Amino acid sequence: MTITDWPARERPREKLLSQGASALSDAELLALFIRTGVRGKTALDISRELLSQFGSLRHIVAASLEQFTKSLGLGLAKYVEIQAAKELATRCLQENLEEHNTFENPRDVHAYLSHKLRCYPYEVFSCLFLDNTHRFIFFKELFHGSINEATVYPRELIRQVYQHNAAAVILAHNHPSGNAKPSDADKRLTQEIKTILTAIDVRLLDHIIIGSGCITSFAAQGLL
Repeated sequence: MTITDWPARERPREKLLSQGASALSDAELLALFIRTGVRGKTALDISRELLSQFGSLRHIVAASLEQFTKSLGLGLAKYVEIQAAKELATRCLQENLEEHNTFENPRDVHAYLSHKLRCYPYEVFSCLFLDNTHRFIFFKELFHGSINEATVYPRELIRQVYQHNAAAVILAHNHPSGNAKPSDADKRLTQEIKTILTAIDVRLLDHIIIGSGCITSFAAQGLL
């Protein structure tokens, strides 16, 4: 039986139209991008197997082309569609940052940074560059590391500050372990960078650590 043979109320597309996208399960939502099945399997069957294999939607989205296309015979076109959907969501979140004062809307900042960084299976150290009214200028992933650390070079960060003419920055990195608690090394690095930035009259507004479903803000924790 194919999905088109199912009762209309159970088909992902019809369910979205009648109940809204939030009513769909992860597998049903993914099936809308997979669209077609293979012999003996519907798009929903494939979606469930993908979720079982990768563990979550975010790990599917973060998969490399090679990892994705090895799975269940899926091809380049499906990978491109899913990556395009991810980028569409990223740009919507970025628009929120560009339209508002970021420092007064920390939830927008947290949502954007979480979306950008939480999928990586290794540490990524990044920076939001802001103008003198704390409005968004640019986001950049500066350093990529291993599963438990990323080597950070403050000189490169300062070079980027000058390149983007930033007056303030928000640092961010992910913890692939899922635990967003800052390490002693995180705290030392933050203070080192803050000292350097202060010397060139640039404000460090926050350092945000992205975990699995959790976020730690240095500013909110009084760690700056």
